[in-house]
Amino acid sequence: MSRSCRKTPIIGITTARSDKPFKADEHGRERAAVRRRLCINADDTGLPHAKAFGNPWAAPKDGKIWLSPGTDREHWLRK
Repeated sequence: MSRSCRKTPIIGITTARSDKPFKADEHGRERAAVRRRLCINADDTGLPHAKAFGNPWAAPKDGKIWLSPGTDREHWLRK
């Protein structure tokens, strides 16, 4: 079965070519927060969790759309 034939009427949408700038910015924010915390408290207690930065749901390549019944849906779904 080809991957282009799908049963579920959900496809990805994006206008971004890459997540690389987003990820670089988020990792930079994380490193800055860790540096600030280590300047305040020399031991590693109370460091921010890595998951607090770089929310994948806010990334520029995130997005899915449900196809409504009609011509677009027929193009993407298996017949």
